[in-house]
Amino acid sequence: MSIQTQPEKGLALLQLLLVISFSQAQESVCRRRGDPENPLLSKDGDIMLGGFFTFHRRWKAKQDTYMQKPNLNFRGFQYAQAMLFAIEEINNSTDILPGISLGYKLYDNCAYIARGVRVALASVTRDEVAFASSDTTCTQVQANMVGTASSTGMAISTVLGSFHIPLIGHIATCACLSDKTKYPSFLRTIPSDDYQSRALAQLVKYFGWTWVGAIRTNDDYGNNGMATFIETAQQLGICLEYSVSVFRTDPPEKIQQIVDIIKASTSKVIVTFLLTADLFVMIQELSHHNLTGYQWVGTESWIFDFQTAAMDRHHILDGAIGLFIPSAHVSGMREFILDVKPLNSSSNELFTEFWEKLFSCKFKQLNSSVENQRECTGHEDVTEVQNTYTDMTLMPLFYNVYKGVYAMAHALHNILSCNERCNNKVQKIRFTTKEGDEVYFDENGDPAAKYEIINWQPRENGMVDFVRVGLYDASLPAEKQLTLQNKSLIWAQNSLQVPSSICSEKCPPGTRKVLQKGKPVCCFDCLRCAEGEISNVTDSIMCVGCHPDFWSNERRDACVQKEAEFLSYEEIMGALLTAASLFGTCMTTFVAFIFFRYRQTPVVRANNSELSFLLLFSLNLCFLCSLTFIGRPSEWACMLRHTAFGITFVLCISCVLGKTIVVLMAFRATLPGSDVMKWFGPAQQKLSVLGFTLIQVIICILWLTISPPFPFKNFKIFKDKIILECALGSAVGFWAVLGYIGLLAMLCFILAFLARKLPDNFNEAKFITFSMLIFCAVWITFIPAYVSSPGKFSVAVEIFAILASSFGLLICIFTPKCYIILLKPEKNTKKNMMGKGGPKSS
Repeated sequence: MSIQTQPEKGLALLQLLLVISFSQAQESVCRRRGDPENPLLSKDGDIMLGGFFTFHRRWKAKQDTYMQKPNLNFRGFQYAQAMLFAIEEINNSTDILPGISLGYKLYDNCAYIARGVRVALASVTRDEVAFASSDTTCTQVQANMVGTASSTGMAISTVLGSFHIPLIGHIATCACLSDKTKYPSFLRTIPSDDYQSRALAQLVKYFGWTWVGAIRTNDDYGNNGMATFIETAQQLGICLEYSVSVFRTDPPEKIQQIVDIIKASTSKVIVTFLLTADLFVMIQELSHHNLTGYQWVGTESWIFDFQTAAMDRHHILDGAIGLFIPSAHVSGMREFILDVKPLNSSSNELFTEFWEKLFSCKFKQLNSSVENQRECTGHEDVTEVQNTYTDMTLMPLFYNVYKGVYAMAHALHNILSCNERCNNKVQKIRFTTKEGDEVYFDENGDPAAKYEIINWQPRENGMVDFVRVGLYDASLPAEKQLTLQNKSLIWAQNSLQVPSSICSEKCPPGTRKVLQKGKPVCCFDCLRCAEGEISNVTDSIMCVGCHPDFWSNERRDACVQKEAEFLSYEEIMGALLTAASLFGTCMTTFVAFIFFRYRQTPVVRANNSELSFLLLFSLNLCFLCSLTFIGRPSEWACMLRHTAFGITFVLCISCVLGKTIVVLMAFRATLPGSDVMKWFGPAQQKLSVLGFTLIQVIICILWLTISPPFPFKNFKIFKDKIILECALGSAVGFWAVLGYIGLLAMLCFILAFLARKLPDNFNEAKFITFSMLIFCAVWITFIPAYVSSPGKFSVAVEIFAILASSFGLLICIFTPKCYIILLKPEKNTKKNMMGKGGPKSS
């Protein structure tokens, strides 16, 4: 034993009760009260101990009838022999109660509560024999071993509690008996069901069974034990599909109803808090329906019982698993139990019945013959038979009886050894058995809670092996209390694979649990996580949103880095736009080379060569500035792309505007008395270009100073992508830049349109008009396209507008001149430049 929870209080309780009981036995005289039951086995002694055991059972293995003649129960005889063995050891010992002999009175309660109460009263009121010095003094027992189930034990404890007689139980496990306000005189050597219920719940949880059925005996043992199990199971996430009660006397209709519930259930695990008699009833009915394949989980009442296994001929319980008292060995006890000679000292009728049942024979009676059965000789050898009595699988329970007797003996020894100074002080009782086990009780009269996990493993010959596969120790931390030492478990399907018993399959990662309406929490549906959310554990109750830089994968069980989308040089669209930009740059450079090569020719000179070269330079910058829009946006790239575009285009439009004004001024200069050209000569042309451009530079500086463009991660356009783009910063600055370009373009278009019909043979205003028309059309179309295009496509639209307008200016203004220079050199004369009747050049 390893648990100690204030054991002094429990031991004090036992000793105090014995003090009261012992003093009453010495000082009081019992009077006869009616016709109480006689003990089946008794022996006189200086101090008397009582025992209540089930020597006979009045119930059949059928649910609806009692037998007229009680059936002999070998288990009761085994418990009685264990008690007699302990008493004999104590009487032969010189260390405990020297010079004092223990006697006993053993009563038969017949597994019947009313009978148990009756014999309990008889044990304290019967004056059948005078063991003291006078024939008028009756002998009262000083303590009792209660070898009954919990309900009978509660009834006996209630009756004898008023007499302050200690009761020690070895099989009564109901947690209710730990309540010392109701049962102050009851102690036990078997753990409370409070521990067993919690251990069963942990065992069920260990194997992943979350959807189980429950059957209990309809008495204090079953109802209280199952109530604690259900409470613990709910805390561990285990749900009960059904919970039914049964009693051996229930009508067939109720038993059939329980069977129908089991057949209709979807759970494959049945947790039981059943006494053996009630289990018999269920197994017989289940056998009729051949309901095998269920995983049974049992308590100490039947999980290690040879008789239960022998009764299960249809293998309903194969693979059962449950809890039992730790194995024990007491030297000499087995031999003593099998030595039935002490029983021969009892009434001849009892011994005869016992002997005939043990050896399946019949003593020959006077004037009668033994028919259809072997005749008893009285010299049969117990070791040659195999039945319930020779089965020693319940040795741990026999050991509990043994420890209980010794606990009473140690308490009596302390009382008798105590001097006057300790009469009012209860001494601590704590002892170690000869097998090395430490015995004590906690403040509730309970021993340490430790269980072995037992597994029913059927053999080929149809027998069952009770295999110890693990241990439960309540003294350890919660996470270490349950240990499985033997992994070779056999289950209901006679396989090594753990059976499944769940209401709903586990929700895999990527899903979340949604409870089914009107059903327990173990019944749920699995819903896939929404986009952008994940669950990376099984049976998740919620999905977690990913960080904005991440997105859920296809399985919704992990967040992956979002793809960063921007217009890059590697993709096809970026490569094509880059190629177009470089082509425009090369084309512009080629035109500039032609103009430089033929700069002295009339075509070049007639079209203001300085503005033409400045225009070609600005067009080159326009083509090249489109490249700043391609690639990953950075802080400098964002500021450069918009300002470079705005300034270079203003420079370009300023040059075109200057050329248009030159055309108009040149025509006015040919009129008589006109001197306008002196006001718009080369110096004025350059200053105008510089002035118009300077205004745009100022706008850009203000934009960059107040709220410049900056790199921005756009998460709104696409859920699974990050759009890397340049935020405008100040939208006013952006539209001011575009608006100023548009203003110059419209002014240029109007002036060129006015000069389109001037009489020069080569009127540049017509080509400027076309170029400005294209320019304005492109940028008017650009605005809605830019606003509606998502992500990198808006950047592509802007680049396309830049390239289109640049190509429009280059082609419309310079292609006709290059055509004449290269292909029609005969027209490249001063005379041809002046139309017939046109103005004469000076």
